[in-house]
Amino acid sequence: MRDFSLLQYRSLLLDLQQAGYRFFTVAQYARSVDDAPNVSSCLPAAPDACRTAILRHDVDLLPENSVRTAQIEHDLGIRATYYFRIVPESNRPECIRRIAAMGHEIGYHYEDLSTARGNLSEAWRFFSDNLAWFRTFYPVETVCMHGAPRSGFDSRDLWKHYDYRSLGIIAEPYLDFDYSRLFYLTDTGRRWDGYKVSVRDKIPVWQDRWNEAALTWHTTSQLAAAVRSGRLPAQVLVTTHPQRWTDSFVPWMRELLLQNAKNIVKRLLV
Repeated sequence: MRDFSLLQYRSLLLDLQQAGYRFFTVAQYARSVDDAPNVSSCLPAAPDACRTAILRHDVDLLPENSVRTAQIEHDLGIRATYYFRIVPESNRPECIRRIAAMGHEIGYHYEDLSTARGNLSEAWRFFSDNLAWFRTFYPVETVCMHGAPRSGFDSRDLWKHYDYRSLGIIAEPYLDFDYSRLFYLTDTGRRWDGYKVSVRDKIPVWQDRWNEAALTWHTTSQLAAAVRSGRLPAQVLVTTHPQRWTDSFVPWMRELLLQNAKNIVKRLLV
């Protein structure tokens, strides 16, 4: 199978199901996290009751692709979380409605401090207004930072001055999850070891420990093999960018070439 195809994505989900992983949205996991077993006791393999997979999707571009991954998950009885940006290339009401109608969680993929160019009060106003917009489609309970690698601002810094919980948000996965218990996987950079070229989509300190334990894979096939062999940690948060996942060759090749070029620039920024 061609990597980053929808066929490959569906196959990975089936491998996770067959390995006994239970799937959670970000909000579901946030509510049950106190009952979650410690990941350090679950390596490299674990009893079925210990296996948990949180599915998070960052809808940066091409929201129609997210509808396709959402349909695959729906057909397999899986619920996931989809984070939409406010910008037109992500914020497509018809796609948001279709994904929510399948039972998936909708969240806000915020970048307001970058948009406001560091102006804290303006960023808070943007965040509040944009959150209210997405709540017209879904009762949004979780938000997640968009990395905006070309920006000099990290939008998570807004929370040093304001509290998203005052607006009814129960979790921001970068800030509220304990990564001593939860293994983080992301396809940033169009690879599963994209932390090497990521400006913000990574978990500092813990990534070094995972590397030392040889818990790193490059391709989806390698990741799937780790699932089947029991090498994948028992609690994982899997982040994908559905814009990358397609069965159509021309868009697939376009994304491959564009992401390779982006990775060169991001590596310089890192």
